[in-house]
Amino acid sequence: MTNPNNISLNISHALEFIDGHALNIPTLKILSEQGDILDGATKPELDKETALKIYSTMRFIRLLDERMQAAQRQGRISFYMQCLGEEAAITASAAALKQDDMIMAQYREQAALHYRGFTLGQFMNQLFSNEKDLGKGRQMPVHYGSNELNYLTISSPLGTQIPQATGYAYGQKLKHIDKESGELSSEIDNVTICYFGEGAASEGDFHAGLNMAAVHKAPVIFFARNNGYAISTPADEQFKGDGIAARGVGYGIKTIRVDGADTLAVYEATKKAREIAVSTGEPVLIESIAYRLGAHSTSDDPSGYRTKDEEAEFKNSCPVARFKTWLLKQGWLDESEDEAIKDKIREEILAALKVAEKVQKPALEELVSDVYDTPIPALQKQYEELKEHIKQYPDAYPVTAGRIK
Repeated sequence: MTNPNNISLNISHALEFIDGHALNIPTLKILSEQGDILDGATKPELDKETALKIYSTMRFIRLLDERMQAAQRQGRISFYMQCLGEEAAITASAAALKQDDMIMAQYREQAALHYRGFTLGQFMNQLFSNEKDLGKGRQMPVHYGSNELNYLTISSPLGTQIPQATGYAYGQKLKHIDKESGELSSEIDNVTICYFGEGAASEGDFHAGLNMAAVHKAPVIFFARNNGYAISTPADEQFKGDGIAARGVGYGIKTIRVDGADTLAVYEATKKAREIAVSTGEPVLIESIAYRLGAHSTSDDPSGYRTKDEEAEFKNSCPVARFKTWLLKQGWLDESEDEAIKDKIREEILAALKVAEKVQKPALEELVSDVYDTPIPALQKQYEELKEHIKQYPDAYPVTAGRIK
């Protein structure tokens, strides 16, 4: 029988509606809060070197976030967003990828960037928008990007990276498609991972991106960070379905939900998702469940929409502490050495901050220097008008005015 509607052809003679929560989606959990492998769970094949790199990344990001949150409160930088509570979700997923897989992030994934080799100095240069910033000071703080590390520059508008990730991943697949048969001629070399929050999943770009990936079979891993809140809006005011995972199934995408505070579960889920993507050329959706322990950003006050008791309840499930306990039990980490390293990292972060904040801001011409090979007349006109404006009101632009030629 032909099936032009592309549906399952199981006919029923009874009038029955399917409940909105008929699909019961489990949450993968391997590591207990006490740092033990849970009964019935399979211990992942995670070697000591990778495990320690994951932990050192999580530890660094936790300390960086603490210091830079304070720096914003001191007025030294304008804005900051912490990864607090989601370090395992981001770091472990990045560790399960290849270095040359593409990362398209939202704005809480600095751990993935550091895991790949983004240095302390590079973080500081971006946060202070100085002349050493890879983005030439054109982005607000925490909007990182690195061509060398295959990390697409972050955009502030929610969800824009989702359809972009689908398109990029489809491009990664095209070179492995046999022109005659239209089938995969070989296993795909690389995939794209796309991070976003559950709030971004309410944007139209989410639905367009997932449907396009499913229909065209793009090897993209959609990593949804369900951290409970879209700024101040709780998840139960955002959607009534079973989280984000149910939507993946609805779009015909292989889907898994994981405990995002469980480093081992996230690592295994992402590792398997990548295997599926490279072997089939199809998308996978991972929904990570991890509580956002901090504010949405330094512009947010969570006390206005959630209680201290609620926050305290989830602090007991700290992903960094849980993974550290597991490492200690493996004999792979020394407690006293770990504390000494933390002190050293704090000193290095503060020293790097003091250096970066003294570096000059980018020259004004950097605004237009590489938008085109040669600035077009309209852009050049705008630039000249900007220079005249700054010369007219130098007190309003104290950093820039003195450097205009």
